[in-house]
Amino acid sequence: MQVPLTIRSALAPTGVVRASINLGNPILARWDAATSQATGVSVDLAIELARRLQTEMKPVVFDAAGKSVTAVTGEQADVGFFAVDPLRGEGLLFTAPYILIEGSYLVRDDSKIATNEQVDAEGVRIMVGKGSAYDLYLTRELKKAQIVRANTSPTVVEEFLAQHADVAAGVRQQLASDAARLEGLRLLPGRFMVIQQAMGTPRSRGIEAANYLSEFVEEMKASGFVADAMARHDIRGALVAPPKEDG
Repeated sequence: MQVPLTIRSALAPTGVVRASINLGNPILARWDAATSQATGVSVDLAIELARRLQTEMKPVVFDAAGKSVTAVTGEQADVGFFAVDPLRGEGLLFTAPYILIEGSYLVRDDSKIATNEQVDAEGVRIMVGKGSAYDLYLTRELKKAQIVRANTSPTVVEEFLAQHADVAAGVRQQLASDAARLEGLRLLPGRFMVIQQAMGTPRSRGIEAANYLSEFVEEMKASGFVADAMARHDIRGALVAPPKEDG
């Protein structure tokens, strides 16, 4: 189907779709050393979007969510893949989510903390990735615990151990992988939040472009594209988001 020129100009003003790719969340993307390229569900979606716009996709790769958001809000990139958050919404127009991810807590085996509810207590220090969805959410929600920030989400557990923090917060899949790799760590049962991973574009690109992006995401979910990409990249611990509700 021919895409209107106004939409192509809004989403690819330089002639290519510049897609902001965050390597800080392994469910969305990772670095493939063999090809020296980013790969993952978000990369696949960006390539398909560019194909439909009849242009090329240029990845703009970052190691942290906050940097990825800044690139899109600052229009160094045209689209990105982010957790929906009110603060980020000030500069971005979001689609409905395409993937749902669990946010979990990690503690040492000898920690007295046994439930998510016990985390928000005086004297508890929680390590999060700076600018991540967990950082934004916990900054709003926690009343007593102290937030300590690692530079990127993949280094959260490393900094949690190095700085003797009490809790690490992040993507359940990443924390589970770290717990399996390192000794003396355990995940708390359940989850403290569900992260809605969506696509976003700068507000300046307009509602027509945002609506096109939203329709694209809904089609990618309904057609099985997202599910197939998750299977292809062996993504576990996440779900394809349900269809967007009308209204």
